Amino acid sequence: MISGDIESGASTLTMQLVKNTYIQRSQYLPTPEEQQAAYQEAIETSFQRKLNEMKLAIGIEKRYTKEEIVESYLNITGFGGNTYGVQAAAQKYFGKSASNLTPAEAASLMAIVQYPATRNLENPANYAANQARRDVILAAMYAEEYITEAQYERAINTPVNSSFVNISPPKAGCLAGDVYARFFCDYVIKNVENFESLGATPEERNERWRKGGLNVYTTLNMSLQTTAQDRIWELVPNDEERFDLGSASTSIEVTTGRVLTMAQNKIFNDSEEGGGLETTAVNFNTDRPYGGSSGFQVGSTYKIFALIAWLQRGYGLNEVVDASRTELEQAGFLDTCGDGGGPWAGLWEFKNSADLEIPSASVYEATTRSINTAYAAIAEQLDQCEIRTAAESLLVHRADGGVLQTNPSAVLGTNEIAPLTMATAFGGIANAGVVCQPIIVDRFVTDEGETIPGQESSCRQALSPEIAAATAYPMRGVITGGTGSRSNPGGDVPVIGKTGTTDSQVQTWMVGSSTNVATAVWVGNIIGDFSLRGYSGGTVLRHDIWRVIMQDANEQYGGESFPRPSNRLLEGSGVSLPDITGLTIDEATVLLEGLGLRLEVTEGVVAGRVGLYEPAAGTYLARGMTVRVTGAGGGEQLGNLLMPSLVGLSVDQANATMDSLGMTGARQYSCGPGSVGSDPNVGTVAAQNVGPGAQIWNYTGLQIQVSCGILPAPGDDVFLD
Repeated sequence: MISGDIESGASTLTMQLVKNTYIQRSQYLPTPEEQQAAYQEAIETSFQRKLNEMKLAIGIEKRYTKEEIVESYLNITGFGGNTYGVQAAAQKYFGKSASNLTPAEAASLMAIVQYPATRNLENPANYAANQARRDVILAAMYAEEYITEAQYERAINTPVNSSFVNISPPKAGCLAGDVYARFFCDYVIKNVENFESLGATPEERNERWRKGGLNVYTTLNMSLQTTAQDRIWELVPNDEERFDLGSASTSIEVTTGRVLTMAQNKIFNDSEEGGGLETTAVNFNTDRPYGGSSGFQVGSTYKIFALIAWLQRGYGLNEVVDASRTELEQAGFLDTCGDGGGPWAGLWEFKNSADLEIPSASVYEATTRSINTAYAAIAEQLDQCEIRTAAESLLVHRADGGVLQTNPSAVLGTNEIAPLTMATAFGGIANAGVVCQPIIVDRFVTDEGETIPGQESSCRQALSPEIAAATAYPMRGVITGGTGSRSNPGGDVPVIGKTGTTDSQVQTWMVGSSTNVATAVWVGNIIGDFSLRGYSGGTVLRHDIWRVIMQDANEQYGGESFPRPSNRLLEGSGVSLPDITGLTIDEATVLLEGLGLRLEVTEGVVAGRVGLYEPAAGTYLARGMTVRVTGAGGGEQLGNLLMPSLVGLSVDQANATMDSLGMTGARQYSCGPGSVGSDPNVGTVAAQNVGPGAQIWNYTGLQIQVSCGILPAPGDDVFLD
C-alpha cells in the first residue's frame, strides 16, 4: 500500500476518513494560526502520517461495519470549496436532500470526491470532467445492480450542464443566516469552546456543538441590530474603490455584558470563492481569534484611561495643565511596566488639530475639547503603567493578543483595539465602575425541549463609583458642547462619550454610553492610510452613525442621569498661582517650588526680575506644572503706573484703556479656563495677571485671559480628537 515514494502511496477509504477527521478538527481550533498549522499537519506528505492513518484505520475497521465507515466518510468529506458532507453538497448543487437525489445526481456528487477542485459543480468549466467520471460510476452502479437498466439509460443520457445543476443558497452555516446577523453568527461559532454549559472542557463543548440538535437563543437585539446595520450600509459603502474603507459598530448592555448589536459595512462571506469587494470573512468588531481582525488605532478615546489614572492619583478635573508644548523628551516619561515596548528615548512631537496653540487648559476642558498637548502634559505627570492598568481594569486589551503599549504617544491612542472591547470599557464607566465581560448566548434548547443555560453575566468593580462619576463628568461635556456634540442623540436620556481620530484622520471613532447601553463606532481604513479628510463627510460619519444607534437604544432601554463628581475630584490637589510679577528669578523659584510648581525662563530677564509669565496669576494649576517667564522686568524700583481693572471689557476696550495710560509693555491675550472658543480676540476679559491698583512698570508685559467665543458648528473638526 506504501511504496518507497511516499507521494505515490495509496490510501484506503478508511484512511481517507482518518485524514478528513483531522482536517475537520483543525477548523475548530481557536485561532487562524492554530487552524492552519493543524491543517498542514493533517495533509503533510510523510511516512509518519501514512503510518498513523494505517494504524487508526485498522482500529476503525475492527469496530465499525463497512456501511458505517462509508456513511461517516461521506458525511465529512469535501465536495469543493467550503462544502463538506454529502447532505450539504446535495443541497448546494441540486437544492434537495441527499435522500431525494436521482442516480445521475448521486453519481455526479460521487464524481467530485476524488478531485473536488476540478470536478465540483460550482464552476461550469468542471462539468465535462464531472460527467466523464460520473458515467464511470453509473456503469459500476449498474454492474453491481444498484440501479436498473432503465435507470442507467436515463442517467447516462442526462448531460451535466446548467439545466442539470441547480446551485442553491447555503442552508447551513452563517452564510445561510439572516444577512443582518451573519457576523454575529460567526462570532457565536468561534466562541463555542467558551460555552461552559456545553461541557467541562473546550474539547467536550466543541464535540457537543458538532453533534447538533441545539436551538441557540442569543443576546442579539434584532431591532437595534437592524438600525445599526442599515445606518452603516447607508453611510459607508462597501464597494469604495479608492481605498479600503471600513466601518463597524457594536452595542452592549452595560449591566450584564449582553452584546446587543454587531454591524459593519462589509457583507459576511466565508466561502472559498468569496464574494468580491463588498464582502469579507473578517469581523472588524472582535479580536483576532474570534474574527480575524487585529483591531484599529483608537485615537483619543484612549485619553479616558489617562483621565482615570489622573483621578486615581488624587488630581482634579478643575486643575489646569500646560498645553503649550508640542514636543517632549520621551526619556522623561516614567514607565514601570517594563514590557510595554520601552525604554523610550528621543523627541516625541505632537500637535493639536489645525496646529492650534493653546497655552493651558483645565483637565475638564482638555477632555471635552480633546486637546492633545494638554494630555501629553497629563501623561508626563503619570506613570505610563498607571494608564495601562486603568485600561486593563476595564478589560481593555489589544485585538492581536499583544501587550498594551506604554509608549508616551499611547495616551493619544496608538494601541490597536477592537470596537467590542472599547464598548465594554466605556460601559464599565457608565455602570458606576462595574465592568461586565461580553456574553452572547442566553440559553440553548435541545430538539427534545431540554433547556441548557447560556452564559452567565460576569461583572466586577473595576473603578470606584467616585472615580467613575468623575470620569463621566467631562465625557458628558464631550457630548453636550465638545468634540462629540454632533453625536448628541438628544432626548431625555443622558449619554457620555469620547471622540477619537488618529494622525491624518486614518481612523475615526465615537465611543459612548448611557447608563444602560454602550456603543462603539469605528470608521476608517481597513488597510492603508488614506485620510478621511479626502472623503466627503469622512470625519463625521462616526457621529452620524452613533447618534442614530443611540437614539434607538435610548428609546428601547432608557437610562438614568450620571452622578455629579465629588468636590475632592473636581478640585484635586491643585494650587492657585500667585502673582510673581517683580520678584527676582530666585525668589519666584523658591516660592513656586514650595507650592509644588516649577519655574522656567524662556527669554532673558533684565535685572533678574519677573515680568511677563504664563499662565496668568490666579490660575488653578496642577502640582508639577511649569510656570514660564517669557519677558523681563526692567529695574529695582517700584512701578510708575497703577494697573487698571480690565475685567468685563472687550479686547478693544482693554487695549484702549491701557493705551490711554501710556502702558507700552507687551500684552498677551489667551483663552481662559472654561472658554468654548479658541480666538482670544472674541469675548471679554475674564482675568489679568496684575491686579487692579498694583504698581507696575509701563514696559511690563501683561497676561490677560479672555472668555472666548463659541464653539464651531457640530461636525467642524477644529480639534484633533
